[in-house]
Amino acid sequence: MTDHADVPAPSAEESPQVITLASRIPNPAPPRVIAIANQKGGVGKTTTAINLGTALAAIGEQVLIIDLDPQGNASTGLGIDRRSRRHSTYDVLMGAATLSDAVLATAVPRLSIAPSTLDLSGLELEVSQERDRAFRLRTALAPLRIATPRASDFSYVLIDCPPSLNLLTVNALAAADAILVPLQCEFFALEGLSQLLQTVATVKSTLNPELMIHGIVLTMHDARNNLSNQVVADVRANSKQKVYDTIIPRNVRVSEAPSYGKPVLVYDLKCVGSEAYLRLATEIIQREKELIANAPRADAAIESDQIESDQQHGAA
Repeated sequence: MTDHADVPAPSAEESPQVITLASRIPNPAPPRVIAIANQKGGVGKTTTAINLGTALAAIGEQVLIIDLDPQGNASTGLGIDRRSRRHSTYDVLMGAATLSDAVLATAVPRLSIAPSTLDLSGLELEVSQERDRAFRLRTALAPLRIATPRASDFSYVLIDCPPSLNLLTVNALAAADAILVPLQCEFFALEGLSQLLQTVATVKSTLNPELMIHGIVLTMHDARNNLSNQVVADVRANSKQKVYDTIIPRNVRVSEAPSYGKPVLVYDLKCVGSEAYLRLATEIIQREKELIANAPRADAAIESDQIESDQQHGAA
């Protein structure tokens, strides 16, 4: 697999490559909220949030990224200057600003971000005694879920979590419909995954019974490395259908793009990393369709209750 490392990097002054955008996909439902989480650092959470968000926008979705990492790498990676972050996710979680106050447009059409600042690192101490400390983000997202859908509303909200299982990550899991787990193809991958799954089970039983694991995406895969291939085989054997078919390869262009404040799809649309994230976005949307198709319909449940009631009356 070629990683395009031999292609000269564009200078910051060069105009970005143009992504051909699909037409806007109608969004009759509230946005799907997906937390991108793994307590291990360096597994590709922020890279996945940035590039998956860009890929979803490129195929017609309206996407909001919520940066919950105090390091703010998702914000920087999308070219958001620190001086332009008048309101941040810290302000939102502290109740000093609404989510809409914090949202900024990015250079990618249909992709917005709620940026973070270092203030976020002190949030846990400030709200540790508050009863609603685990539900701050859910409360902030509530207007998006209950408002009447319009063409400008978001269809996906991606939450970039910090590399730890702290209060910020718990807020993300309590607010999310599903969790997407980036997993680096390395020796300790499965050990970290088991700890995260235990946390998900705890959150599901205590804070968010609707939380589900959307999928596991294998990242930084090197097909030439026997260990990488063995990790892929082990994860697929253990997690089966939860693992996405798409594997994100280790790619120089993916690593370079953040230093230019661009997603890799803008930095180099034709590299293998960009192609992989476009495939992942397509796969996620397909899974969403399957989830919707398999979900129990409310009207079917009402109809079933009505039939049962009629039968009881008939028997009487």
